[in-house]
Amino acid sequence: EDMINKYNAEYGTANGLVITKDTRGVNKPATSVSWNEAARFTNWLNTSTGGFAAYKFTTSGVNDNIVLWTPADTLDFNAANPFRSLRANYVLPNNDEWYKGAYFDPNTNTYFDYPTGSNSSPAPVPGGTSLGTAVYDGQTGPADVTNAGGLSPFGIMGLGGNVHEWQETELDLVNNLPSSRRGIRGGYWSNTSSFLPSTYRTSNTPEFEFGIYGFRVVSLSSTAIPEPSSLALLSLMGVNGLLFRRQR
Repeated sequence: EDMINKYNAEYGTANGLVITKDTRGVNKPATSVSWNEAARFTNWLNTSTGGFAAYKFTTSGVNDNIVLWTPADTLDFNAANPFRSLRANYVLPNNDEWYKGAYFDPNTNTYFDYPTGSNSSPAPVPGGTSLGTAVYDGQTGPADVTNAGGLSPFGIMGLGGNVHEWQETELDLVNNLPSSRRGIRGGYWSNTSSFLPSTYRTSNTPEFEFGIYGFRVVSLSSTAIPEPSSLALLSLMGVNGLLFRRQR
């Protein structure tokens, strides 16, 4: 949540693009943020660090849909994914990136059913960092993003439980219609274990805001994560979970 506050103070207010969200606490995941708002935030994260926008907006509403990058956008267009600019360093995770970050163990080249390196459901907890745990199963709310259960084999926290997370990818896995439903994975603090495994994926429309939806950002850079202007990027954990670098 802290990073959304910084976005609103440094960019959103001045440009009429204020992101609305639930107020839970600076280290809580930002919820009630739409896919479109998450994409606006991600663009700011790119441009505030001297990079290029990931998503193409041509209208001024904070919750307006993107448009596709086209072949006329020579440096940005990717025919395989016209949602995402080729020049972006920070993006919303697509379905493959999210899935691999949650369920794949790079040390053993193995995929697991749950995002805690196991084929059995994790132990439900209200918070903590113990291996094999996740924040779900009737908890009263999301945990701080640094206290949201055990890590995935890739070393990423909160991919099971805590809050549902937007994916960049359309429900049908083809990014060709900006108004279409986007994938959502991960489960949230109050649901059952059936929302956590690799077989579960739900969706909603990109303008939809819901108190159990959050998002995280992927870094495509292989270099150290910089600081955008005056804010420490490492506090991006206030968006939802730690910002993670995609590993190929």
